[in-house]
Parts: sequence; C-alpha cells; structure tokens
Amino acid sequence: MAGAPAGALAPQGIIDRVCTVVVRWSSGGPVRILALRDELTTREFDDPGRWWPELPDVVGGRDRTAGGTWCATDVGTGITALVLNRPRKRTADPGAASRGVLPLLGVAHGPDWVSHARLDGMASFLLVLAAPDGLTTWDFDGTSLRTTEHVEGTTMVTSGGPEDRKADRHLAAFTAASYPEGWRRLVATGPPQDDPGALVVRHEKAGVVYATVFGELVEARPGDLRIEFSRRPWEGTAWQVLGTGARSCRERGSRCPE
Repeated sequence: MAGAPAGALAPQGIIDRVCTVVVRWSSGGPVRILALRDELTTREFDDPGRWWPELPDVVGGRDRTAGGTWCATDVGTGITALVLNRPRKRTADPGAASRGVLPLLGVAHGPDWVSHARLDGMASFLLVLAAPDGLTTWDFDGTSLRTTEHVEGTTMVTSGGPEDRKADRHLAAFTAASYPEGWRRLVATGPPQDDPGALVVRHEKAGVVYATVFGELVEARPGDLRIEFSRRPWEGTAWQVLGTGARSCRERGSRCPE
C-alpha cells in the first residue's frame, strides 16, 4: 500500500498485485476491517497512533518516507479510509502527490475527498472508504476515476483486483468466519508465499523484497475504535491492541495511542 519511494522501486512484476482489504458492514453496526499491508521490506513505518496534529481525532499507521498512511480512522465519525496500489500506472510523475495522503483526505472529507485531492500525475490506486452508512471505493487508473458503491455484507478488495483471483479463493471463508478470531485464524493458515493470490506474500526479484509487513483489524463506530495489529500476522501469536473512544483504552486494558 502507498507505493515505493523514487529510487527504491521494485523490478517490474513483483508489486503489481499486493495488499488485501476485507470489510464487513451493515447499517447500524460497527464497521469491521482486515487490512494486510504489502510493501518494500526496507520501507520503515510506525504503528497506529495519532501522528497528524492537524487531524487530532485520526488514528493510523504512519509511513516514515512520505508521512502519509495506508489506513486511517477518524474516531469521532467511525470512518476508515484505506489506499491500495493498482498496477495500471506503477510510478507517479515527478512532483505528484504521494498516495499516502489519500486516506487522510478520506477521513477528513468523506466522499468529497476528491474535491481536495490533486490526482494529476499520481500513480494508480484504489481508495476504500468504510463508513457506518456505506462502503465506497474509487479506482484511479492514472487518468480516470471510477466509483463503486458496495452492498452490505463482507467485501474483499485487493491491489490486483479480479485479476489476482484472491477474492475467489478467500472471500467465502471470511464471509463465514467470525470477527476477529476467525479472521485472524484465516491469516495465520500459512507462511508468506510467492503467490499473488495468497493472503500473506513474499515476492523477491533482483535482491528487492516486497512482502506482507503489517496486518491490522479495525472495528469502528462513531466515538469508538479498537485496532489489533501485528507485523507478523501469519504467525498466529497475540496481536497488539489499541483502543480509544467512548470506552477508553484504559477501561479495556489496551495500549492508548499517544
């Protein structure tokens, strides 16, 4: 998610189909999300927290290279926005904005984020906006933007889209599984694979490694947020827990964001 910096690009073909997002929502209930971030293993990032002073109610992981994020939640509104790379335009034009700004625009402005974004020259992406009243995705191919409204239930989106057949292999299992325990078990069914259809991946070419570097489970409703996360989500060990909102993180015995 959110792409590699200039000068650290992976060889053609190994990052075309990475990152997986599963969303379960229904009107009146919390939004539940699994986000598996696949990225250059050398690209540093911070665990979820309140990293953006201008957005004090927003919690998300922070990319240390560009300062943006792949997944952010506004605690007050319960809206979560996520960005996935898409393969149509792999690299941005010089001077174009990083895709990591898009989730921050999404949680700040909701469906009107487009009015606040500068897409000219940006690399292609899929932006997911998961709100208490709906799930919307925007697919940008480097030229045009296509919007899709999704029905209630469980939805899977990936960087590769239908081409990687990941949803064909895994969506039914996530639909049937409980959240969060069942979803964690599905992620921990095996080690990373050099397979674009796997849930957790490791692709290496010419000495450059793209792999699953982070997994997080997000449960959000207005005023209440719980995040579980792991840098090795396939191992089946306990994930760290972060909670904030109406039921305070201290009441839950969870680690509070700074």
